[in-house]
Amino acid sequence: MRRKETFKLSPSSLNLMKECPRCFWLTQHKVWKRQSSIFPSLPSGMDSILKTHFDKFRDKGKLPPELCDNGECKNMKLFDDEEKLKIWRSNFKGIKWTDKEGNVLHGAVDNILINGKKLVVLDYKTRGFPLKEDTHEHYELQLEIYNFLLRKNGYDTEDFAFLLFYYPKEVKDNGDVVFNTELKKMNINAKDGEMLFNSAIKLLNSDCPTKCCEWCEGR
Repeated sequence: MRRKETFKLSPSSLNLMKECPRCFWLTQHKVWKRQSSIFPSLPSGMDSILKTHFDKFRDKGKLPPELCDNGECKNMKLFDDEEKLKIWRSNFKGIKWTDKEGNVLHGAVDNILINGKKLVVLDYKTRGFPLKEDTHEHYELQLEIYNFLLRKNGYDTEDFAFLLFYYPKEVKDNGDVVFNTELKKMNINAKDGEMLFNSAIKLLNSDCPTKCCEWCEGR
């Protein structure tokens, strides 16, 4: 019988499992790692300035125009525990939960809204083009994992989350780039995140999947 190991998983690693269970297994067992594509620096830079932008409004007890002009966020406010949010945003710390066997699930959020006594995940996304009809659906897993982690840490959460998309609109005569914003409310199920995590651990404690993709074929 295979000796059970412990693993540290994240939304991105679980996305890899959904894409190719074999790549996921090989990566987590440190046999082989799929080559990463070059991550553009613009989203990373936008992420930093957006967090600063939102923090300025939080410190004033207000919502930024991107949210307060949308009826979906009426009567909500930004999460105001600055120190805790700093940890939750950190890629090295984030929100963590450890199961009874020592496996860890973690993720780093962009922001949190408070709706009454419940928390709502808010995630920023930067795109080069306007949204397609199903663009927001590609991030459902990520939001479900965040929601699951918050609940495992003792917080009440809503069964929905928000994605706030930014994409270029125009360049003004002075060179300033203007962005459009689009807020998407998504219904999510934290139980789905839990089920996926459990499936991942079960897979990792089994033999390596045999079905290959174009990346892991021959590995």
